[in-house]
Amino acid sequence: MIRFLKYMKGYLRVRVWGFSPERFMNLCSNKGILLWDIVREGDVYYMNITLKGFWELRPIVKKTGTRVAILERYGLPFFLPKLLKRKMFVAGLFLTIAFWLVSSLFIWDIKLNGNYQITEDVFRSFLKQNQVRIGMRQDELDIEELEKQIRRQFPQITWASARLEGTRLLIDIKENDAPLTTDKPETTPGTDLVAEYDGRIVSIIVRNGVPKVGIDDMVEKGAILVEGKVPVYNEDTTLREYQYVDADADILLEHGMDFTASLPLNHTEKKYTGREKSSHYIKLGDRSWSLPQDRPFLVYDSVIRESRPLMLERLSVPAFWGTVTYREYQNVEYKYTEEEAKAHLNQKLMDFLAELEEKGVQIIEKDVRIERNADVWVLTGEFLVQEPVGKSTETERIEAGETEGNG
Repeated sequence: MIRFLKYMKGYLRVRVWGFSPERFMNLCSNKGILLWDIVREGDVYYMNITLKGFWELRPIVKKTGTRVAILERYGLPFFLPKLLKRKMFVAGLFLTIAFWLVSSLFIWDIKLNGNYQITEDVFRSFLKQNQVRIGMRQDELDIEELEKQIRRQFPQITWASARLEGTRLLIDIKENDAPLTTDKPETTPGTDLVAEYDGRIVSIIVRNGVPKVGIDDMVEKGAILVEGKVPVYNEDTTLREYQYVDADADILLEHGMDFTASLPLNHTEKKYTGREKSSHYIKLGDRSWSLPQDRPFLVYDSVIRESRPLMLERLSVPAFWGTVTYREYQNVEYKYTEEEAKAHLNQKLMDFLAELEEKGVQIIEKDVRIERNADVWVLTGEFLVQEPVGKSTETERIEAGETEGNG
């Protein structure tokens, strides 16, 4: 703090020599003139003195027979005159401060917290419909009305809060953790579970409905596995009516599955020539400006590097400058070797098997072959798998007074 005050008032670095420098320093102390950082080199002393104290030295210098020379000037009184001479710097400083002050009046970033069911795109579309956008003035935003519109638009939001932090609009929401319930009809048209493939039933566990197949039964695609039409009998075992339910069961079907993947013998790869060109641009929000230029190369890739000044980042102002580097390349044709072809095709096979595993499909047997035809490598695979099946379809209803087999 003391150093800061000395800087604000200004001080000098001086050299003192002559008849009695020691008496000079004693008299300064008696007069209350502050001296510090005193260094002696032979008969010469170097020290710092306040600007006010320097103007009081004349009688002391005359009385002690010493001489004083100014070596350096420090502090705001000396810095400001130099600064004011640099007109471009002063203008830039004032423009920067003005830009900072004006930017603080706008909203430059919107951040949403607490959303799980509602996507960012949906919420930003809602904000756009309500005229809440990046670049709007802060005094144009009605936070209370915005909170009401959020709760009104999204029933799953139980609590919403919006606040401004600098130039950033923070929106915190809380969604209803309980699942949304809908009124289900008391009656259902009924659904059956049917087979999606030809195959053999490995296991079946029925939770709802009437099973139509058993373990080791062979079924065809489209056959009813579990029926959603449940018969209700009278005491004399005659059929009274049918109740319709949604069939529900865990059914495992064993069936065959084929897989084919191909890879052309020749393929095209990029070979970079080493030639590059760069261009620069400035971006503010969704708009960008750059110097017009001709097409840099016939074929090329673009690499974009974008940065933002730290000051603008802290203000959350979406202003960036960037560089686009264009890299020329040539399309060169190559021929796969046998090892490369097998590696690519095996990777496709592994991706296919990973998808099956995600679906809960178990592979019992497999037969995979890789062959080369005239202009293509081909992988063919035959698999025996066990897969959960049971596609829901609407149950065929029988009207009152009818029985199965009667029209």
